[in-house]
Parts: sequence; structure tokens; C-alpha cells
Amino acid sequence: MISIKKAEEIENLKRGGKLLAGILREVTKHVSVGTSTKELDELAEKLIRRAGGKPSFKGYNPYGAKRAFPATLCVSVNDEVVHGIPKRSRVLRAGDIVSLDIGMFWPVGKKGTRPMATDMAVTVSIGKVPAKSAKLIRDTKEALRCGIAAVRAGAKTGDVGAAIQEYLEARSYGIVRDLAGHGVGYQVHEEPFVPNYGRRGEGVLLKEGMVIAIEPMTTLGDWHVRLDSDDWTFRTGDGSLAAHFEHTLVVTKTGSTVVTD
Repeated sequence: MISIKKAEEIENLKRGGKLLAGILREVTKHVSVGTSTKELDELAEKLIRRAGGKPSFKGYNPYGAKRAFPATLCVSVNDEVVHGIPKRSRVLRAGDIVSLDIGMFWPVGKKGTRPMATDMAVTVSIGKVPAKSAKLIRDTKEALRCGIAAVRAGAKTGDVGAAIQEYLEARSYGIVRDLAGHGVGYQVHEEPFVPNYGRRGEGVLLKEGMVIAIEPMTTLGDWHVRLDSDDWTFRTGDGSLAAHFEHTLVVTKTGSTVVTD
């Protein structure tokens, strides 16, 4: 079922999304040489709870993994595409590129108010990185902008996917096909499925009040991915670098409102 959010729910999404964006900006400031991915996770959880929210990823297990996701923040480094599990032993180094993916239910504990989920991700580099790594990050971020620009009531998910695909394939990147954007709001993942490739005029019809997360995942090599033995971390099949950006947005009559900006 694809849900249409009510006006009051959209206002809560906007407030929660703004808070989440501020939290992720703060976490990003702490991405540095010698920092462990677990330290970033602990900071993210502290900031979410201080804001009156609840981490939406922690304890999440919709696909029957061996264990629920154990952290607040997904931290995916270099060839890890998404869902990297933070570890005390995983220490960041100069030249790494790091995807930070975060989700939050907000507000929590307010009587009569249903908590709404927002979801977002950025990729950042540590210190000086090769030009191709920096370009991968810039172009993946721009691909997200292209996808967002294709959103409006009356468009289809294929229009969004095509906009992302056309931009990235023109620059010879791999576009991950086994993972995609999605509906969001009442739950972390809802319908519809929003691929980062497609044909214009095909797919699910977008309607005013729908809330979706668009998240291009781009590689410097082949698009295939493999799942680690931890049952969560997806990495590129050929070991090439990957980048990931994501925003939550509300579909409007003439376009969209990005709530995690």
C-alpha cells in the first residue's frame, strides 16, 4: 500500500527532517583520521535522543537477517555501498571515502502525535583523495539533485530513475540496481520502490502527499554488489569505490519539498 501523508504529518516530517539534517551535519564534522566508525554511531544516537527522536535503524530487521541492525548510523567505507555496521575496531584513515546514512522517528513520546520517519545520507572524503574519488562523490550528489528535479505529482518513478541513470551513465559510472530508494514516513521502508534507473513514463505514479527517499548509489566500476557475512553490509562486487547520497522529500503538485535539507 502506498500512503498519502496528511498535512499535520507532513509538518512533522519537515520538523523532524530539519533536525535530522542538523544532526548529520554535526556527525560529519567528526569524520577524521583516527576516529572509529563506532564513535560516529554513538554521537549520532546521542544527538537523535537529545532532539526528542528515536533512531529508526537500530533494531530494524525487515528482511530476516541473522540479527537486527545493531546501530543508529550506517557507516560504509570505500567499497562498502550501504549498511556498514559501525565498529570500534574500524578506524578511519586518510584517503577514505565514507557514506553516513541516518534515520530518525520524530517526535517520540508526544501524546497524540504519531512519530514520522525521515532518512538521509551523504558521502564525504577524509583528507586528500584521488581526483576520481572526489569526482565520484560530486557526481553522485548531483545525480540526487537530478532525481529530485524529476519529481512532481503526475510523474512516475521511471522518470526519477531515468534522470539519475542518464546523468551517471553519461559519466561512465556503475549504478547499483539491487538497492534503491523507497517510500518513507510511517515506517523506515514503504512502497513505492524507487530505482536509480528506468524509463520515462513507466513505473509507479507519484501523487501529491506521497513521501519518498531518493538515494543514488554509484560505483567506479561494475554495478553488481555482494552481501557480507554480517548479513547487512553491501559492497561492490569488484572492489571499486562507491558513493551514496539520499534525501527524504514530499511530492507536491509542481515538484517536491526536500525535508532533510
